[in-house]
Parts: sequence; structure tokens; C-alpha cells
Amino acid sequence: MTPDPSSGPALDVAVELLERSLGHTRMALAAVRPVHLARPTPCDRWDLDDLLWHMDDALDAFTEAASGRVLPAVARPAVARPAVARPAALAPEGASGVEARLGRLQRKACHLLGLWSAPSSAPVLVGGLPLPAERLVGAAALEITVHGWDVSQATGEARPIPSDLATALLPVAAAAVGVGDRGPRFARALLLPGGTPADRRLLAFLGRAPRRLDDVA
Repeated sequence: MTPDPSSGPALDVAVELLERSLGHTRMALAAVRPVHLARPTPCDRWDLDDLLWHMDDALDAFTEAASGRVLPAVARPAVARPAVARPAALAPEGASGVEARLGRLQRKACHLLGLWSAPSSAPVLVGGLPLPAERLVGAAALEITVHGWDVSQATGEARPIPSDLATALLPVAAAAVGVGDRGPRFARALLLPGGTPADRRLLAFLGRAPRRLDDVA
């Protein structure tokens, strides 16, 4: 996808969106329990355990971006995962382990917001190409918000994305997701009828749907 420097919110608006996205996702994470880790998520082929590790790594990448550049994933140190995969037949990770992981996510999220609350307005180098800081922060808010929704679906809490947050993120999503992103990063957009609430339109644009669609059909 070729970035469009004219798209997306101003940097201060993007940082405010990031703060709201973190608040939304913090509430979703508060419901996670060890028994939930093996549950599927709306992310194809990922259970909740996989998604939490991905969120951990994504926070590292967005934090790194505050320094002015993002290294390719292969060059960035990987999050330390357990050395031995958890066999499906064994009990889920204990409560203390899950609490430690969620605590680490919380600390990283707070650090990320602190860094971007007083950032440089200079573009961020992503893969060697400059990306406006507001575009990157907006993308972070979008990813964090939607993954918070994914977490909530996996735990069964099914917490909706706040309507005002979803409305603000719709143009961010339109600028961030291009045709070339469909397939490798996002599923095809879902068609919904007119008058569908903003949170469902945002999810549908990103190829996601709640488990119950009778209220939008």
C-alpha cells in the first residue's frame, strides 16, 4: 500500500484516538481468564493466546516508531514466548501467568501513549519509506481497537466498539487498508445494509463480523 500523506487525522487527534482505543481494549483484556486462551478469535487461524502475543509484539513496533523508524519484523527482537508449546490436552496457562502477560500489555500500552503524547511531528521511516506520524498513530489506534474487539469476542463478553470511536476510525481504516492489503492482512470487506451502526461498518470494512448478525441484516 502506498501511503497517502493527505489522509488521516491531525497528529493530536490521532493521539486522542490512540488513548480512546487503549481504554476500550483495556476493558476487553480485563475479562481474559486462563480458560479463554485456547478459544478461537475472529483473526483467522489465531486463538486468543496467539492474539495476545501478536498484540504484545505490535505494541513494541508502535513504541519503536516513536523513535522515528520501524525495523522489519525479522530484525526486531521477538517477544519471549514459552520454549515449549502448550499441548491442547494440558490445562491452560495458570492465572498468575495470564495476569503477568496482561500486566505487561498494560505497561507497554501506557508507555506507548506517553511517548506519542509529546512526539516529534517528523515522518516515521517504515521499511525505509517515510510515513506521516499521524498516519502511523491512527493505524495504531485502529489495530488496538479492533484487536480489543477480537479479544472480547473470544472471551464471550462481546463488548462493542463505542460508536463515537468507530465513527472516528472509519476514515482511518479507509486510508490504511488498500486493495493490496486484502488477503494477506485483511479479509474482503463485508456488505451491510444502509443505516448499519458505525461499529459494524468498521468491522465489516475490515472483513470481520460479530457472531450474531440478526441485528444488522
